Amino acid sequence: MTHVIDDPNKDDDPNPLTTDQEIMASFGYKQEMNKAMSTISNFAIAFGCCSILSGLTPMWGDMMLMAGSVGVIWGWILVSIFTFGVGLSLAEICSAISVSGGPYIWVARLAPAEWAPLAAWITGYCNWLGLTVAITSTDLGLAQFMSSVISIRNPDTSFTSVYWQYGLFLAIALLHGLINSVSVKYNGFFNQASLCWHLVGLLLIIVVSLALTPNKASASWVLTFFQNHTGFSSNSYAFLIALLQSQYTLSGYDSAAQMSEETRDANKNAPRGILYAIGTAAVCGLVFMLAVNFCVQDYDRQIVKGTLNPQMTQVFLDGVGYGWTFVFMVIIMGAMFFSGSALTLGSSRMVFAFARDGATPFSNYLSRVHPQTKTPIFAVWANITFATIIGLLYMVNTTAFNAIVSVNTIASSFAYFIPIALRLTVSRQSFKRGPFHLGPFSNLINAISCVWILFTSILFVCPTQWPVTALNMNYSSVIFVFVIGTSVLYYELRAKHWFTGPGQNISLLPDPCDASTPLLTDHRLDLEQTSNTPISRLLSKDILLLHEDT
Repeated sequence: MTHVIDDPNKDDDPNPLTTDQEIMASFGYKQEMNKAMSTISNFAIAFGCCSILSGLTPMWGDMMLMAGSVGVIWGWILVSIFTFGVGLSLAEICSAISVSGGPYIWVARLAPAEWAPLAAWITGYCNWLGLTVAITSTDLGLAQFMSSVISIRNPDTSFTSVYWQYGLFLAIALLHGLINSVSVKYNGFFNQASLCWHLVGLLLIIVVSLALTPNKASASWVLTFFQNHTGFSSNSYAFLIALLQSQYTLSGYDSAAQMSEETRDANKNAPRGILYAIGTAAVCGLVFMLAVNFCVQDYDRQIVKGTLNPQMTQVFLDGVGYGWTFVFMVIIMGAMFFSGSALTLGSSRMVFAFARDGATPFSNYLSRVHPQTKTPIFAVWANITFATIIGLLYMVNTTAFNAIVSVNTIASSFAYFIPIALRLTVSRQSFKRGPFHLGPFSNLINAISCVWILFTSILFVCPTQWPVTALNMNYSSVIFVFVIGTSVLYYELRAKHWFTGPGQNISLLPDPCDASTPLLTDHRLDLEQTSNTPISRLLSKDILLLHEDT
């Protein structure tokens, strides 16, 4: 049931939007894709995007250099707590507005009418950039690990060069495009397999590494060791920039909301997918990081002076030998592959939702759903293409990978910040809650979430090494400002004359003059629940008048 947020004792809304179709109709959308996804499949996709093995392993060595074990362990705990708070804020909004497009759709309903189109436009492009760049960073991380495995036995091979790694990255991205071009039913099975792979693989790595590694580090070292190799004199600053690893990993969970139109009982199951993904990732990640850090035998040799990249490979090799290290690498690479596929799936649904309102180039193609597979194939391949272009930066210099990671984190964070801020301010009184809500704690949690997002977003455009040079400069702000700035400029010059936010394809609603169509009272199109955009309100009133005339 939906309630007015500022009065928890108010009676239930007499005409709530009780079905997914009614929620879709309130935006002027028709249900085009199959509702074939269960709660576990929705959760599995979001958890795959928050993949512990793909997010933590590539940058673990960098974080150990920045702030030692303290930065890795306590940084993870800190980020997990605040990220779960952000997840609670998003889950509350998702429960009330469960439509593919996620933050983009939410903002259009929460923002004031005169600002809704621009706010939705900016949010949509931030969300798209974050999810698509995440494909790049995940698949590049997988290519790095594959090269690392090769270099264990053949350290002088040319397959470890950035050019070969980019070639591997291209092959991986193409496979993800093919996988996500089939029916979502098979993707559901694929992502459930991903969940099993992650959980079983994590357990195997933890148990075997702790059992076989000799000369394990002490608990005191794991929990208190700190060493700053950033070049900055401030240890506090070094600890803060070490949070990037954790914040990068715990992102992309809005994919649960992006899959709303393919998830049964989405107003309940999509919020669950968000929170289950963050909670499970937080617990599993902490156990994994503790296990890996206990296996560090020589910090200077294995990490500071280590020749293998990622450095975790050297830790495993010294601890459990080549055979088990190879097994661990296969598990990690499999998890990365699953994660890249989940990110491709979630980002394609975001682009599909954005394109059906005419907000992207080639919208007529990107908004098409394949008649056989019921999937937005053009949207899938558009994201793959953009991800591979961004990946070219990796060959420019060695710090480009960290810039790509930062862009993913910053863009996603802004896409989360805008709807939460609107929910906290202009929509505080008018917001109508869904089945999941935060009750009297809503405003407090939303305020903390906004502060945390702003803090981390500012932090992650800062340099990570001193002295700052052209080679180690953090270029994430350049990429972010260029893409978002270009999109806003295009909006001001052209798009504002025709883009009015979500709900433009009203023609997809049932024809009220068709005798075979149920009356609108069956759909219960609540005008207070429709988008705040002027076109949505006017068209909704016209539809009501048509039904009254009928």
